Amino acid sequence: MNAAKAAGMGHRARWYQARLASARFVVPALVLTLTFGAGSGQGAQPLSAQTLFGGGDLEAVPVLLVPGWGDEAPDLEPLRLHLIEKGWPETRIAALSFPDPFGSNQRHAREIDRAVESLRAMTGAHRVDIVAPSMGGLAVRYYLLTRPDVQEAVRRAVFLGTPHRGTVAAILAWGDGGREMVPGSDFLTQLNEGERGVPEGVEDLAIRTPVDLRVIPGSSGLLPGALNLEICCPTHNQLVEEERTLGAVVNFLRYGADGVPDA
Repeated sequence: MNAAKAAGMGHRARWYQARLASARFVVPALVLTLTFGAGSGQGAQPLSAQTLFGGGDLEAVPVLLVPGWGDEAPDLEPLRLHLIEKGWPETRIAALSFPDPFGSNQRHAREIDRAVESLRAMTGAHRVDIVAPSMGGLAVRYYLLTRPDVQEAVRRAVFLGTPHRGTVAAILAWGDGGREMVPGSDFLTQLNEGERGVPEGVEDLAIRTPVDLRVIPGSSGLLPGALNLEICCPTHNQLVEEERTLGAVVNFLRYGADGVPDA
């Protein structure tokens, strides 16, 4: 590890400790931070609903963006801006920040539950879609598998570079989230004990890259029962901004499996 990288990690560790010690980063009522668009920028009005979003929807189904290990809502900005560019109203996109970005996926799942309900209440939508890079996908899956009647709240879920069966790179990660990503952890054993990665009734797409150095082995990016799509060759972090990845996400959210014929 070079000196600059070590210094950066030290700075982030100090930031993390300060954040946990500061109550101003936690909204007591929700124990999460949601970032919603103001509703007045580019793409703030829905466009030709039937042709744009498919299925005869009168408006875009709201989308919740869930960050990965150590990330926050601003790290999801390329996804949010691309959805706006493609016609999603800003008021129907929410990006989530966890109070502890290195924390347990089980705790994150409870925060996702609150975020989903907040987004449904604010938009009046029956169901939402979820897009989650990296470890965020593990928390989303735990939420989907443990919430009763989740099909009534979530329509589609997209996973980007998620280590569904863990990654050996997590040996170097810290926090409860890092420990849960180690292959063979109790958390992963429980998460993967069923035949499907998500409950019936929730459509899912798992996107991975063959050059992902954070999901090792690469086969951990595959999700049983899901549409699985390999895109060459963005890095792990580039999955949230790579053009073909963004295109697949948009098409799947609009049209489901029909929108991703190569998966």
